[in-house]
Amino acid sequence: MQDAWIPLALSLKVAGWATALDAVFGIAAGLALARWRSNARDVVDALLTLPLVMPPTVLGYYLLVLLGRRGPIGAWLDTFGIRLVFTWQGAVIASMIAAFPLVLKAARSAFEAVEPQYEHAARTLGIGEAALFFRVTLPLAARGILGGALLAFARALGEFGATLMIAGNLPGRTQTLSVAVYSAVQAGDDHTANVLVLITSVVCVAVLLVAGRLVPQHKLLTSR
Repeated sequence: MQDAWIPLALSLKVAGWATALDAVFGIAAGLALARWRSNARDVVDALLTLPLVMPPTVLGYYLLVLLGRRGPIGAWLDTFGIRLVFTWQGAVIASMIAAFPLVLKAARSAFEAVEPQYEHAARTLGIGEAALFFRVTLPLAARGILGGALLAFARALGEFGATLMIAGNLPGRTQTLSVAVYSAVQAGDDHTANVLVLITSVVCVAVLLVAGRLVPQHKLLTSR
């Protein structure tokens, strides 16, 4: 049982960082798509949503190509002594990209649901655009965004394929809960596998229950 807490702690750290980054980029992208009026908007939305339907191993392969020591981004980072492959930071990136569409969809839908008259009224009071966003638009959309962030956290917590390819399976360093379950099953350690599966299931169900109370899931996964 004690061994289960190590991958759990690592998974929570990875999922926490991934969700925080997704919140920043997802809110920005969701607001841009909600306000952008262009025929290319749906194409951009489809490209940003691609990680949601792409096989995790394919996503992991793309990350290896980009972030590996011979990849365009990995080679550049290597000049600064930064390596992401086989690190927990690499697992964060994999989880972040895999879960990003959930925050994006929720944010876009939430921003599109904000009534324009509230923003117009705030502008007539002389509020600047930055203050308008943080004091009016974001608070009105916060409920939907938070629901999407919770779903993204659950998705990042259970990410397996891309994480395994980019971060590997190093116990105590990059072995997350889902990877630890795979290793336990491969080793024939059914007891450890059962404990890890139970922990993962309980955490994910709890997150989904909270997300479901914030906003119906069909509104999180679709945009207007």
